[in-house]
Amino acid sequence: MQNLIRELSRLERPALERHFLSLGANDRRLRFGVPLGDLALRGYVARIDFDRDAVFGVSGDDLGLQGVAHLARARGHAELGVSVLEGQRGRGIGGSLLARAHLRARNWGVRALFMHCLTENAAMMRLARKQGMAILTESGETDAWLQLPPPDAGTHFGEVFEQRAALFDHALKQGRAWLGRGK
Repeated sequence: MQNLIRELSRLERPALERHFLSLGANDRRLRFGVPLGDLALRGYVARIDFDRDAVFGVSGDDLGLQGVAHLARARGHAELGVSVLEGQRGRGIGGSLLARAHLRARNWGVRALFMHCLTENAAMMRLARKQGMAILTESGETDAWLQLPPPDAGTHFGEVFEQRAALFDHALKQGRAWLGRGK
């Protein structure tokens, strides 16, 4: 099944917070590069600038976020962080999130997509290699860079289509959840 990636809004901060809080201690360390407690994670979510950045998610049938990507815009590049819940790994969610973030970064007109992670984060290293990113490892940390071509009509249309399909899928899941509550 294809993972439909939906851009999240600031109204979904509580769901985003629940996703990050459900990550185990090691997953938090791998995602953020340092151990983070609940308070620090809540602060991170509160500081996300939805006007400047983009946050994408994959929702399960229970409407919980199975995977999340935060794409932060900077001068000339965009930085990406990805997390997927332990029970949802191996289903292509991380790769789908990376591809959607790649598309958005390209449509922003930035010239490069950047990921920073611990070298031991094998899943992110695999995703970076699959995406064709240039990888530089130093002192236990890895930077992965991908040069991006300029956007075109196809990339803009592709992003609009993906968002509409994901919104439709999410609406169906919401309807099933609503109907299930009446039982």
